[in-house]
Amino acid sequence: MWLGIQDGRYSMRHFCQDSDGLAQYGWTDHDGRTYGHQVIVDQEMKLATSFLKSKGEDSGYGGDWAVRLDVQNHKSNGNDELSRSAHLFFYLADEEGNALTVGEDTLGTYENSLLASGSRMDVGSWQLHLKSEDDLEVHYSGFKTPHIHNLSDLVQENLGLQVRKFNRLQLPDSSEDYPSILVFQISAKIPFKVDITFVSGTGLESSRVEKRVSSLTGTSLTSQLKEKQREFDSKFEKTFNLADKVDPESIIAGKAAIGNLLGGIGYFFGQSKIALPKDVNLASQDNSILYWPAELYTAVPSRPFFPRGFLWDEGFHQLLIWRWDTRISLDILGHWLDLMNIDGWIPREQILGAEALSKVPKEFVAQLPSNGNPPTLFLVLRELLHGLKKNQFTAPESNEISSFLKQAFVRLEAWFQWFNTTQSGKEIGAYYWHGRDHTTTRQLNPQTLSSGFDDYPRASHPSEDERHVDLRCWMLLAADCLHSISKLFEEDNKFGKEYDTTVKMLSDFEILNQMHYDDAYGAYFDFGNHTEKVRLRWKEMMVGHNYPTRELLREVLETPKLRLVPHIGYVSLFPFMGRIIPADSWILEKQLDLISNRSILWTDFGLRSLAKTSSIYMKHNTEHDAPYWRGPIWMNMNYMILSSLYHYSTEDGPYREKARTIYDDLRGNLIRNVVRNYHKTGFFWEQFDQRNGKGKGARVFTGWTSLVLLIMAEAYP
Repeated sequence: MWLGIQDGRYSMRHFCQDSDGLAQYGWTDHDGRTYGHQVIVDQEMKLATSFLKSKGEDSGYGGDWAVRLDVQNHKSNGNDELSRSAHLFFYLADEEGNALTVGEDTLGTYENSLLASGSRMDVGSWQLHLKSEDDLEVHYSGFKTPHIHNLSDLVQENLGLQVRKFNRLQLPDSSEDYPSILVFQISAKIPFKVDITFVSGTGLESSRVEKRVSSLTGTSLTSQLKEKQREFDSKFEKTFNLADKVDPESIIAGKAAIGNLLGGIGYFFGQSKIALPKDVNLASQDNSILYWPAELYTAVPSRPFFPRGFLWDEGFHQLLIWRWDTRISLDILGHWLDLMNIDGWIPREQILGAEALSKVPKEFVAQLPSNGNPPTLFLVLRELLHGLKKNQFTAPESNEISSFLKQAFVRLEAWFQWFNTTQSGKEIGAYYWHGRDHTTTRQLNPQTLSSGFDDYPRASHPSEDERHVDLRCWMLLAADCLHSISKLFEEDNKFGKEYDTTVKMLSDFEILNQMHYDDAYGAYFDFGNHTEKVRLRWKEMMVGHNYPTRELLREVLETPKLRLVPHIGYVSLFPFMGRIIPADSWILEKQLDLISNRSILWTDFGLRSLAKTSSIYMKHNTEHDAPYWRGPIWMNMNYMILSSLYHYSTEDGPYREKARTIYDDLRGNLIRNVVRNYHKTGFFWEQFDQRNGKGKGARVFTGWTSLVLLIMAEAYP
């Protein structure tokens, strides 16, 4: 935590939240394990944080670590009193509630560096030390509380009390009995540097605490951080091989992309809330139950906006992470599969623990066990399987991946079967996303949240007759992966033939065309009960004691009928992304024409999510729901489309050169726009405006927008 300045007054910074209005923040380097470097610009203060983990012979469980805090003035001489000094707050918490001990003697004396100590069953005895060559003032407070997410409130209350009583902006150097959280306030004139070091296993006779602290502070820490940065740079180039592919500005953005994705990985623990069917009668008003207590190790889409696990996002995250560190990726995949219930269902959004709950509106917390989410984890499993076949991994990596796949197979099967039974349509080979609201009077087109595409237009009137082309393609991917795994271990199971049959059926080009292809548009569409004549219209309503009010309500001007749903966009291109279309088919050329047509999907910044020709293009879904997947450019789908353009540009066929030209142009547009936005704003963005390329939506969205790095590297499935 630190005290920032907002409107000429101090403001506590703690959680990563956009409302703080920081000019810049994020990891420039992060290796996912032992090293990271982050730069934060808050008004006139530039705060650089670096961390280093170390595991020596004398360390306890988990090893030792060091944090360097480097505070500088940013673009200013810091003339006013507020900006001339800085107040940082470093806190240490024991979530098991073990008591922490403050270091003896006067805090702030350079000779005694011990800040705190304690003991845990897993780590053993430990100590926390502070070292600096600058003139610091150090104060502390101790709290006994099971919660950390409201810690900034406790600190602010303490500071406010001190200011009112003594006119001093400092913690009171006092503690509650047996504190489980210690907060240390470090105040100094800018510029200054502070090294904070944690050493474990200090109770052992051979612990050599002083020597270990010395090795993780000062010049020794400086040299180790420089070495770690060199290692990061070297691994980055070896992994992504960008030197001859993109310019230096793009490489800087690429490093930030992988660094922020890895730096956003977190560990969560708690219980999901599961919604029960509406006809279940419970004594309480809350029509939900709790999932079992579960842990989740996962990347997150955005630290300030979406600091939790999302199933549909995670498969895209892992396309990057497995290339960087296969073991981290397998660990994350395993945690997600461990969240599967007995039916084979995984909650799509993981809101685990008090901190995560504090970030989500109550009405969005409960998860519906009838609703799925794209099984994107199969994207990375497909790549791992491909790597095994091509002998791309070291022997230890191959053994780990094979062992993981063997253990995970039963859960992957259950996941597939859940989709195959609960999301199937009326016809063989037909699937549709459940959970659409067929009773809505406010939505222009009922949302399909479970698909991941939220407001992307589907059939105007949800029904069991629907067929969703994207879900059909996800099922093909899942079946193909299961078939490959079963072949890998064919001596141990009997399931290969079943999945082989499913793959052949779902990849049958003629059946696909019969169910989803529209000759007039040259595009693949959903099927369902649909009319184009739907609009939102203001209507005057009487509420309460005949009090008039206006509401924006849906108006249907024509009886819907069963038909293909004529909206061209990302969903239309799923058969192209799934590479189901033969390389010599004239239908492939139709898809290339749709992609490259400026009046439909093409822009100079990437492909639109929905065609300009769509009747719902850039229309609000309700009074307050702005268009989301109805025009803006999204990186995950552009990556998938680009990947297939690359594939078709290497396949023999009459459209090979055309695919290559479109691929080169689209790749250049995507890289140029994301890199331009990053260097102009300091951030990666959730989506991009199709009119001018400007980043929009959530900023610091280093989830699937990080796929721009794989686009730079031309690393595709």
